[in-house]
Amino acid sequence: MEDKKFVTSSGIEIKATYTLAEPMAEKPGQFPYTRGIQKDMYRGRLWTMRQYAGFSTAEESNKRYHYLLQQGTMGLSVAFDLPTQIGYDSDHEMAEGEVGKVGVAIDSLKDIETLFDGIELEKITTSMTINATASILLAMYIALAKKQGADIKQISGTIQNDILKEYAARGTYIYPPKSSMRIITDIFEYCSKEVPKWNTISISGYHIREAGSTAVQELAFTLANGKAYLNAALEKGLDINIFAKRLSFFFNCHNNFFEEIAKFRAARRMWANITKTLGATDEKAQMLRFHTQTGGSTLTAQQPMNNIVRVTNQAMAAVLGGTQSLHTNGFDEALSLPTEAAAKIALRTQQVIAFESGVTETVDPLAGSFFVENLTNEIEAAAQLYIDKIDAMGGSVNAIENGYIQNEIADAAYAYQVEVEEATRVIVGVNKFTQQKEGITDTLRIDESIRTIQTDKINKLKKERNNEDVAIALANLKKGAESTENLMPLILTAVEAYATLGEIADVLRGVFGEY
Repeated sequence: MEDKKFVTSSGIEIKATYTLAEPMAEKPGQFPYTRGIQKDMYRGRLWTMRQYAGFSTAEESNKRYHYLLQQGTMGLSVAFDLPTQIGYDSDHEMAEGEVGKVGVAIDSLKDIETLFDGIELEKITTSMTINATASILLAMYIALAKKQGADIKQISGTIQNDILKEYAARGTYIYPPKSSMRIITDIFEYCSKEVPKWNTISISGYHIREAGSTAVQELAFTLANGKAYLNAALEKGLDINIFAKRLSFFFNCHNNFFEEIAKFRAARRMWANITKTLGATDEKAQMLRFHTQTGGSTLTAQQPMNNIVRVTNQAMAAVLGGTQSLHTNGFDEALSLPTEAAAKIALRTQQVIAFESGVTETVDPLAGSFFVENLTNEIEAAAQLYIDKIDAMGGSVNAIENGYIQNEIADAAYAYQVEVEEATRVIVGVNKFTQQKEGITDTLRIDESIRTIQTDKINKLKKERNNEDVAIALANLKKGAESTENLMPLILTAVEAYATLGEIADVLRGVFGEY
């Protein structure tokens, strides 16, 4: 009988034992940053503990933010509802049934003022998971910071703003790829001058993984998209040593403990070499900084308390892999948006790792492990094959337009599901160790009345604002979109006049079309 074969989720064979990989010459904080981007890592500063939150109205989400800040969260992370993500106001017919459901409904600057009521933007960092309408939400955030009297050169945070992965894996795009890339590079250019501490994009592997990719594909497709953004900005004449410092990444962390750690170590090394090859000489422009979220698609509705163990395992892997920021999922998220109790346990998971486990006390604790070093090299080699293939197609935009990346993800998702169905891949509580369904009754439900509340707010806003100012701002935005003018100042003017998100997106739809 042949020996049983052990493989990672990406199909990399795991040997019974390992010997020394190529010796690592570099230290933490040195190119190519395999061992971490800071020489002292968590000995100097812990990762930012975020809890991704947003639901219902701005008022309800504001209460949750104050609750999380009181519990010790260190930065806010905003979830937006689907209409907000695809540029529809809450009163639009396309918004029906979705207002406030998977995130907070934001229709105008008024909602952002309510969302952050009692929170000083200059004193926190905010991550916003928004892509197609990222320019509008960033403009609203800047407008509020100005109203609060903040120095906008000091405000910090991140917009996801990664449209390529929307075409490849998630689907909340509005405009065609080339117009979308133009908006993104306008944001890069504007922020490098006006909001220099803002991370202008969070290049996201998270959703690629949630769509069913392997760990290697997540790494390869994310870095290939990153290359596409670098090249687009270089073509616009931007300085890579300035704009590349404000790029950040967003990775998933799934259950295969050592594969995930090796993936993060390989990612830093690969990105350092990519940026250097494209001309980056400043070390901060070569560093891959990333946020991690534990794997949503790994959570099970069956025996949901098991998810606390999964999330702990994934969070520990992210920390051992050197993340700069971390969100831990609530155990009930296979059933609903997380309750306050689930969000608190998720945050406490991070705090226990940070303050009780001891893993933060030395830098890159798994460095030199024969297994981890070999696996890091193998993941890098496998991901590089994909990147070379995408480069040969002319880059990510072309690879997405011809369906290559989408098809690779779909094939991997199918293969995974077959393994689960055939129980060759064990999911505890799903295809092994099953029992009668556990009863969790305390789930979060969003009332359908939210749409009526938001519609009333929009109607009131349109009566009270100066509609002439709005009309002028939208006309100027249209002219700007038809030219090569940077759109960010024009969007900011429209937002400050209380134009709605839908009105601004509609102007751009009129010029760019829809994809």
